[in-house]
Amino acid sequence: MRQLLLVSLLVVSPAVLAKTECSSADKAQWQDQNNFQEALKTQGYEIKKFKVTDGNCYEIYGKNKEGKKVEIYFDPVSGKKVKEEID
Repeated sequence: MRQLLLVSLLVVSPAVLAKTECSSADKAQWQDQNNFQEALKTQGYEIKKFKVTDGNCYEIYGKNKEGKKVEIYFDPVSGKKVKEEID
């Protein structure tokens, strides 16, 4: 049983620990953070937390226009969603 648990952890761990990569572009090409957040708010998002990740993403925690909790990673250049989790 213990071996099965260890094998399961080894198989799952890389996927869990993998960070989301959004952009390799120079930061001079990124959209302005404040303008980007304002654009999201006009689309109906409520932003509780905004940050720039190690994978060069704009990441928000908050609610979508339906009021559901979201965690979304955006490409800071194009503004497109790269990954979205909805509760």
